[in-house]
Amino acid sequence: MTLTPGTLLLARPFLGDPNFERTVILICRHDDEEGTFGLVLNRLTELVLPDVLPFLDADVPGTAAPLPLAMGGPVQQNSLHYIHRLPDLPDAIALGENSGVFWGGDFDALTEEVQAGRLTPANARFFVGYSGWAAGQLAEEISRETWVVRKDAAAKVFTFDPESLWQGVLREMGGRYRLLANYPIDPSLN
Repeated sequence: MTLTPGTLLLARPFLGDPNFERTVILICRHDDEEGTFGLVLNRLTELVLPDVLPFLDADVPGTAAPLPLAMGGPVQQNSLHYIHRLPDLPDAIALGENSGVFWGGDFDALTEEVQAGRLTPANARFFVGYSGWAAGQLAEEISRETWVVRKDAAAKVFTFDPESLWQGVLREMGGRYRLLANYPIDPSLN
């Protein structure tokens, strides 16, 4: 299977890894030789953007909204990443064709947008850390059916709230995936 930017990975409910249980990961970069970079979309933290960028004082009118931070993954949790709907942000990378979702871009231009109050959770998401796989590692996990793959689905990032993203995308996929969406967290309690 060819993975492309904009693909969503949905953890199967019986994954057993607490880092990725019921997560949805957006693939931002995939290279067969260098590996894969992605961001967990549905693990919100208690932090907001000014907590990690103090120059964005949320208490001063006209500056940053209290944009929430998500845990992008277990790798380099001291790094900041962002996806957005700003097609004109210099150096931003499109995630899929016609998705309207972009990864990264010029940080100074982005902070200007934040300080002007033009960014909301409806058009920008911020993450600390990321998820990464060595070359071939993710393909192996997919072949073992660790992940449900949803191609060209980057726009789903802004369709669902982070809390309902995993279940919502699986339900939309229908059939056996709809059944997975309703799988209990602990089947022994049924």
